[in-house]
Amino acid sequence: MDHSPRFLKLVTDVKKNVKECTVADVAARLAKGEKVPLVDVREESEFAAGHIPGARHIGKGILERDVEKAFPDPSAEIVLYCGGGFRSALSAESLVKMGYTNVISMDGGFRGWKDGGHTTET
Repeated sequence: MDHSPRFLKLVTDVKKNVKECTVADVAARLAKGEKVPLVDVREESEFAAGHIPGARHIGKGILERDVEKAFPDPSAEIVLYCGGGFRSALSAESLVKMGYTNVISMDGGFRGWKDGGHTTET
């Protein structure tokens, strides 16, 4: 995907200040039977076309508005993912600013998940 230079700079700056994990980290946790609180921040159409099994959809455009209903405890773990890890990093920064203390952005996103041969659902 061809991203604009200012967007890439913004994401690079944000990624310095948010916690990240890899696709492999999430896959390993799920393989162990852990209930990983996955939130897909992509557009609704992207989520409908395919997502990680068990993921909840809260799009980036409404995340700040709806997150407290889904996660009332600001210390709850929340693992965010998007297409590649950029929108989820921006979303993680926003949740941290709202007082959430255990937010993680999955670097590689859904593309990394699919490219790794992991199961998806629609």
